[in-house]
Amino acid sequence: MTLNFFRWLGESPQRPAVPIKELRERDRRRMLRHFLALEQQDRVLRFGSHLNDEQVTKYVMGINFERDIVFGVYNRTFKLVAVGHLAFAPKPAESTTEKDRVAEFGVSVLKSARGLGIGSRMFERANIVCRNNDVDTLYMHCLASNQTMMHIAKKAGMEIHRDYGEADAYLKLGPADPASVLQEAMQEQLATLDYALKANVRRATKLWERLPGRRKRTD
Repeated sequence: MTLNFFRWLGESPQRPAVPIKELRERDRRRMLRHFLALEQQDRVLRFGSHLNDEQVTKYVMGINFERDIVFGVYNRTFKLVAVGHLAFAPKPAESTTEKDRVAEFGVSVLKSARGLGIGSRMFERANIVCRNNDVDTLYMHCLASNQTMMHIAKKAGMEIHRDYGEADAYLKLGPADPASVLQEAMQEQLATLDYALKANVRRATKLWERLPGRRKRTD
């Protein structure tokens, strides 16, 4: 039963779980802080070109939470260290899918949270969400020099096309089934519990620091 539980979550008993929570409008401000905290080279890898702060802000403010799905990973100090954007769009004319929509996925992870497999976990979550939303084509566009995204694409068995320093990767997905629906629900439930716990700890810490006689730490 324990092994099946981990499989439903898309996790292995040998690796720590990564709570990946669906983000909402209330998280937009933290999302903006996340993207602005990316180093310049990381911005180039994430967006395919250099974006200044104003352009990054415009991107974040333009995300449509009613149409797209955005995921996030919060660390223990309630900082958003990873964001995955699953954008849905009408199928292009050259697409072979019979579905009405395709999905494009992009992910960014702060340097402090790398090496934990977060990008791959978020891609797995996007895979499940696409299946459960009747989308059978998952697409990624990035610079060919983006080794992290290329690794994720190759590991997932995506079809990759390179052209003039850029790369397009495609993955055909199977239909939803009871296991995929259950997996998504359980992942979101655990992430919601994790989010609530971290939010309560953060709130309690702030209240404690405001108590009379308390001196804020300067170290």
